[in-house]
Amino acid sequence: MISSDVIRGYNDIMILCLLLENSSYGYEISKNIRQITEEEYVMKETTLYSAFARLEKNGYITSYFGEETQGKRRTYFKITQEGIAYYKEKCEEWKLTKEVVNKFIKEME
Repeated sequence: MISSDVIRGYNDIMILCLLLENSSYGYEISKNIRQITEEEYVMKETTLYSAFARLEKNGYITSYFGEETQGKRRTYFKITQEGIAYYKEKCEEWKLTKEVVNKFIKEME
């Protein structure tokens, strides 16, 4: 299991990546993160919704209500053009981060 402290700065990139293909709602995004990481990272609900609020405030995503199912209206999230640009920027940042950190990773026997 990955520590949430280690991955915290990259929650946004995971969410934005999933929204690149389709709009989605919170539970589905959470489920996809768990599946893609093979349960090695589970994003807490509070972390997920804090990220949605931050991303929306910064103009990287927008939200809208979907059709009502079982008496509830789901809130869907969609990435914006600004969000796509931010995603690309964070991907470049990750490449550099990984390059720097890898210089300090040594195989131990």
